[in-house]
Amino acid sequence: MKAHRQDSAPPNRRVPRRDGDLLFDADLSDLPQAMRWREWMGRVEAAIFAAPLPVTRDALTKLVGRDCNFDDLICDIREDLRARPYDLVLVAGGYQLRTKPRYADAIRVLNNGARAAGPPALTPTELLTVTAIAYLQPATRAELSQFAGREISRDVIGALKRHRLIDAALRAPEPGAPFAYVTTRKFLEVFGLASLRDLPDIERLEDKGLLERPKPESDLDAVLFAEEEDLEEHWE
Repeated sequence: MKAHRQDSAPPNRRVPRRDGDLLFDADLSDLPQAMRWREWMGRVEAAIFAAPLPVTRDALTKLVGRDCNFDDLICDIREDLRARPYDLVLVAGGYQLRTKPRYADAIRVLNNGARAAGPPALTPTELLTVTAIAYLQPATRAELSQFAGREISRDVIGALKRHRLIDAALRAPEPGAPFAYVTTRKFLEVFGLASLRDLPDIERLEDKGLLERPKPESDLDAVLFAEEEDLEEHWE
């Protein structure tokens, strides 16, 4: 007769997993289903709220049971937040809580270090340049100047780097080995994009006149923030 270990788990009962020194019960199998679901929702929302950067799906699924339908859980959290002044959004490959645009002025009035979601104040040339980099990357300053129809100065590139919207990825195989620039994860965060695949189709933008490259004062906010009726579809 085999000896029975006293610390073994009862049949069909999952053992809480240990993360480092923390014994964490993700499954919550002892709770009724409704209470378990609400607890999972609270855990996920709290983790996103406390995080300084978007939290990935893989990280968040560690907080819930293996039987949890994570997509349904996210939908329920978003539904709970409908009456709140912030939304749960998917940006830069992770989830983040962001204040709704209509409260931007209230946040600015306080002037207490908080900021509304969205891009920093950019000049039309800076906005055109970061848009061009998003579509052409990696792109040299000469390529950006050709795209814009006028010279893109080093000052413009420097301003975008200070905002951490772009970075120098590599040296282009051209005479002088100029830097080629790419957008950053910060770019995805501030423009509210889950990934670069969410960029609007550039040809469709040009056909609709939303990307007028030769005009220095064109309203390029429409490029990344076009109304839904202006864009029939996005990249899948």
